[in-house]
Amino acid sequence: MLIRIEGSDLPGRRAGAEADLLRLRNVHVGMQRRAEVVDRIPADAQEAAWRCEATSREVDGLLDVGGPWVHGRPGARFLYLSWGAVTEGRFEMFRRAKLMFGDIPTGLLRAAHDGAGVLVGRLGLTDADGGPLCARVRPPRISWTVE
Repeated sequence: MLIRIEGSDLPGRRAGAEADLLRLRNVHVGMQRRAEVVDRIPADAQEAAWRCEATSREVDGLLDVGGPWVHGRPGARFLYLSWGAVTEGRFEMFRRAKLMFGDIPTGLLRAAHDGAGVLVGRLGLTDADGGPLCARVRPPRISWTVE
């Protein structure tokens, strides 16, 4: 199953002290693959996008998603978008957003499993306080489609 995550409204693009601090600390957001955060994008980028591939299989009539990008136990699988400061080539994570497969409408997840297209999640990456979006991200903060 192919997955694309598209992020907009990155917090470093805004005016104000929070955005200034994000830029000063060289904060990036990336997708977590196992323990490593890859495809990192600066917090003041115009937009962000990630692509990954997950496996999916039927287990007792339900779809179970897996692979190196997928975290969590069966029935509670998710993708991580991780925020951190980049200093001297090191990524120091301080916040993560969870994109739960259980929040994807069943028909869309099944269509992606069946090869009908790419599963696409679209979300804004700034929280209500102007900082990096974190914690569990649920609809309507994220919208899912198959394209």
